Amino acid sequence: MRSRMGWLLVVGLLLTAALAPAQELLIQPEAVVYVGAFLMPQDVPEEIGWAYAGQALAYYPEGDPDGPADGYPGSLFGTGHNWHQFVGEVSIPVPVIADSVEALNVATTLQPFGDVRAGMFEDEEMEIPQVGLAYLPPQGDQTSGKLYFSWSPWLPEVDYRPSFGWAELDLSNPQSAGPWSIDGYSRYETANYMFPIDPAWAAAHTGGRSLATGRFREGGQVGAGPTLFAIAPWMQGNPPPPATALDAVLMLQYQPYDAPAEQRLDNYADSDQWTGAAWLTADQASAVIVVGSKGLGDTWYGFSNGLVWEEPYPEVPDWPHDQRGFWSDDFEAQILFYDPADLAAVIDGDLEPWQPQPYAALSIDQFLFDTDDDPVVKVERVGAAAFDPGSGLLYIIEPTAYEDAYAVMHVFHVE
Repeated sequence: MRSRMGWLLVVGLLLTAALAPAQELLIQPEAVVYVGAFLMPQDVPEEIGWAYAGQALAYYPEGDPDGPADGYPGSLFGTGHNWHQFVGEVSIPVPVIADSVEALNVATTLQPFGDVRAGMFEDEEMEIPQVGLAYLPPQGDQTSGKLYFSWSPWLPEVDYRPSFGWAELDLSNPQSAGPWSIDGYSRYETANYMFPIDPAWAAAHTGGRSLATGRFREGGQVGAGPTLFAIAPWMQGNPPPPATALDAVLMLQYQPYDAPAEQRLDNYADSDQWTGAAWLTADQASAVIVVGSKGLGDTWYGFSNGLVWEEPYPEVPDWPHDQRGFWSDDFEAQILFYDPADLAAVIDGDLEPWQPQPYAALSIDQFLFDTDDDPVVKVERVGAAAFDPGSGLLYIIEPTAYEDAYAVMHVFHVE
């Protein structure tokens, strides 16, 4: 009898396990393996090209169709020099692990820089503009894939003016559409990094909204950590009329800097700079990552030499310490890893938008070329990110890595 009861218990446990929902596998930091870097092109005018560049990045799987079969297919769209933030397209050469930038392969310009904004945004109100890019294949009634973009000024005041649009991939004739806003949220919460969401996950959790957008601004005025929203402009028109307020699904949003610690990003610092994001997949595993520069040690508002901006206000120090803002003792380039199941729990109402926290963090400082102690460089360690799900390749740009501040692209394989 005991033997039969034991057998029935085992069978019952096996059936329970079979009927239970499968736990999502998570990509761990050790699965993100560095494979090298390549240098961005230098054959373009300095104030337009890849110097002081890399606020936005998008992977295009059909790019560079005549390129070599070297394991690095497709192309990358990205923004150039921050004075103009025009968009260009480059090839993806084989990355190299090297001690010097001179040893790296150089990307080839596939499309010269063009302006996809089509006059949508007033230059005078775009002070220190923040920008995002993402490519998606045709959605809804579309007949071609689109390059999605957002532009927003840096200032923190709540502002609901439109920031989003899309363009065709021909940068000489982008046929740009927009601009649109996100219903109920300001552009200071929403408009910076952008990336594609895994389509199957989007179908299950966001009603098919497979484009993610979000923003973080240092100082935590609109949230002490990054935000994430899912949108789908194609669901509201092809294209939606200008000034359309897009429906959005909230996935992540921390409370401002003065909120209780549990409502902020763990280890939050006012000097943090979260500048890129991507949805990673590898076999059955996944992760949502956010990349940027993490403030370490003491943090203050003032100048990089430790001078605090408080009454009686001190004299502004000489360069390179003359830039007022949030500073820390040191900065480290990091990748934060989020569990997609936590984002789904926010959508379902099982978690508050501020409750998801990274389950891991990975320092990538050791791979960067620029070891300059200039604090202005150190606070901007990395820029945007993009992911190739077909080859499992993650691209993260280092904005000012080479002489004359040219950008370098770092490449990781997600295993």
